[in-house]
Amino acid sequence: MRIMIVDDNRTYLMVLRGIVNNIGRHEISVFANPLDALAAAATTEFDLILVDYLMPEMDGVAFIRALRQLPNHHHQPIVMVTTAEQRETRIAALDAGATDFLRKPVEPVELRVRVHNLLQLREAQTLMRDRAAWLAREVRQATQELVESQRDMARRLSRAIDCRDGHTGDHVARMAGLCRLIAKGLGLDEEQCETIFAAAPMHDVGKIGIPDSILQKPGRLTDAEMALMRTHVAIGEAILADGQSSLMHCAARIASSHHERWDGKGYPRGLAGEAIPIEGRIAAVADVFEALCADRVYRPGWPLGEARDFIRSGSGSHFDPACVAAFEARWGEIAALMQASQAPASPAVARAG
Repeated sequence: MRIMIVDDNRTYLMVLRGIVNNIGRHEISVFANPLDALAAAATTEFDLILVDYLMPEMDGVAFIRALRQLPNHHHQPIVMVTTAEQRETRIAALDAGATDFLRKPVEPVELRVRVHNLLQLREAQTLMRDRAAWLAREVRQATQELVESQRDMARRLSRAIDCRDGHTGDHVARMAGLCRLIAKGLGLDEEQCETIFAAAPMHDVGKIGIPDSILQKPGRLTDAEMALMRTHVAIGEAILADGQSSLMHCAARIASSHHERWDGKGYPRGLAGEAIPIEGRIAAVADVFEALCADRVYRPGWPLGEARDFIRSGSGSHFDPACVAAFEARWGEIAALMQASQAPASPAVARAG
């Protein structure tokens, strides 16, 4: 272990080093100047520090206080060696962060015993710290594995619904990627962006409750069929309700609100403005844009520029202006995503509903 000894009296410094050196195989560093000792401590973590009280450059109390301010020396045992008997000095040293005291002239046996005990304390402290760090890593890994498991299940469920709706699964992947880019454009933090990205593929999970005759009808839907199609929102909300994770909560908000409009003319609740969850507002832009660009049996996909103009024209009416601005800010990445992932036309009809 590393031991630091600080004393402006070089003779006494060597005496202390000689006594401590007999305790065991430790790396001992001695400093006659406390400022040099602080400079060394800034780059090297010591396990035990012995420091004199009376020094010309800086007294022991000031040294201990400065040492404790270093991020790598918050908890190491520090022994102040002093001839002073004043109660105020000891209280000031304890307040600065001293662990123990030794009185000059130091009794060699007492010094060895105290140093040995404090090094054992430091070793136990280090083992506990390392164990705590290991446990923290294990918890992070287990948590990440659980999150990845939830996201994997969500992706697979979403692909299954997408295929039933007449897609190959690329629709949900593109839509989720668009959501993440818009969320980043809005300045949401990384965790929020990743949660939205993972939850967005479940936006149409309620289509599992829609008959195949409607989902896969080759042609436009009648008003009655469209009314039935729109119930996928309520079905999806019910499927995702009462989730126990932030991912499921986010997915439920998206499923229930991605067909709402900024002007209040959407469905199912006719929410308007910021009453619509931010995740739903993001998904509304992403879902409509992706649907416009996708090929349908009854029409080819729109060119990216025309679909972009449609999103722009809906700012403040269909879409949240802030989400449209974020969409515009990330346009280069959005165009690259769409160009890289667009699939050929599907033989069945997929509907944004």
